[in-house]
Amino acid sequence: MKEVQEQNIEKKVDDKIKTTNIKGKKILILFVLLIVVIYVLYAIYLLIKQPTKLFTVEEGTLYEEGTEVGYIIRSEQIVKGNNYKNGMEQIKAEKEKAAKGEAIFRYYSKNEEELKKKIAELDVKIQEVMSSQTEAFSTQINVKLKQIEDQIDQKILELNKITDTAKLTEYKKEIDSLVLQKAKIAGDLSPKGSYLKELNNQRAEYEKQLNSGAEYVQAPASGIVSYKVDGLEEKLTPDDFSVLSKEFLEGLNLKTGKIVATNNEYGKIVDNFSCYIATITTAEEAKKAKVDDNVKIRLANNVEVDATISYISQENENEMLLVLKITKQIEELIDYRKITFDLIWWKYSGLKVPNQAIATEDGLNYVVRNRAGYLNKILVKIAKQNDKYAIVKSYDTDELKELGFSDKEILSYKKISIYDEILLNPDLQKVEE
Repeated sequence: MKEVQEQNIEKKVDDKIKTTNIKGKKILILFVLLIVVIYVLYAIYLLIKQPTKLFTVEEGTLYEEGTEVGYIIRSEQIVKGNNYKNGMEQIKAEKEKAAKGEAIFRYYSKNEEELKKKIAELDVKIQEVMSSQTEAFSTQINVKLKQIEDQIDQKILELNKITDTAKLTEYKKEIDSLVLQKAKIAGDLSPKGSYLKELNNQRAEYEKQLNSGAEYVQAPASGIVSYKVDGLEEKLTPDDFSVLSKEFLEGLNLKTGKIVATNNEYGKIVDNFSCYIATITTAEEAKKAKVDDNVKIRLANNVEVDATISYISQENENEMLLVLKITKQIEELIDYRKITFDLIWWKYSGLKVPNQAIATEDGLNYVVRNRAGYLNKILVKIAKQNDKYAIVKSYDTDELKELGFSDKEILSYKKISIYDEILLNPDLQKVEE
């Protein structure tokens, strides 16, 4: 009995020790967790107070730009004939260049469909007669006929690779011409030649009627051919920019990015040397801009194009009207009358640093360089700056002399370099000279 009591006492003691140990471990774990939480909170505090202590200097580019809405202004002439109700066949394709006096499209003749049907029927008969020929021609004639057949085969192969409507029509005409040429040669030397000649003569007569009834329209000037006519060709012209205003442009009720529809009655010739974009902007840079200033624009295809300011007028206290001239990407803009684009006022490359790394003292700008824990004040010149970054340079000897530096100071002048580590939010008072 006594032994049992002793065992119970020992068991209770062991349980109490175990319980005490568990509680101790829990307290230790909680203590460790508390330290970790305090450390994390302190790190977050430091991160918020000073996110990054050092910045590595790198080559970079700064832009001053903004997205604007632009109205396309071109020098363009409407080209229209008398028979525009008959329907049109393009000779020059959309955006293809044409010389002055060159035929760019034609209007169909009144009986064109009927004449084309008769010509097609004659072509079938001519082919049938030629296929049934069994006459042996001289070697010279056979060589000539073989050459024509090879040309026809080559044209047909090329035809399968073409998607342009105007070129398809041109190739078809060339193939028809070669077939007729072959038929005439065979007709002149074959007993069935009289019948072939008769068929060829009938076809030639129908071709003559077809061509005489068609109206060919020529380019009044050299330029880009377009069939995208929106009726604004005589309103939005580069002749007099003073007629432009915010009220005038918005009154056109144009939809941004909408593609101008193709016209089936007439076309136009567009000047391929220059194009203009009118825009209303609130950019601060516009208030300082002058005529003939150079800027850049970035189009929807991400291509950057040089532009020149051709006209400026102030719409109101906050808005300026600018007309920008470009000489490239003109074909890309033919589809549109109103677009969005990026207006790049300036673009500058060099050593790029955050503004918060620059400190000013006595009217001069400094960065603080860290090399193995040793800090140096580096005098820098700000070449360009936006709201976040600056492109900085080192001063040359002449510039330092103009600032009043002595020869000794110039000799010891330290320059900023790529990959230098510089402090953010530096305190110049704590940096040794």
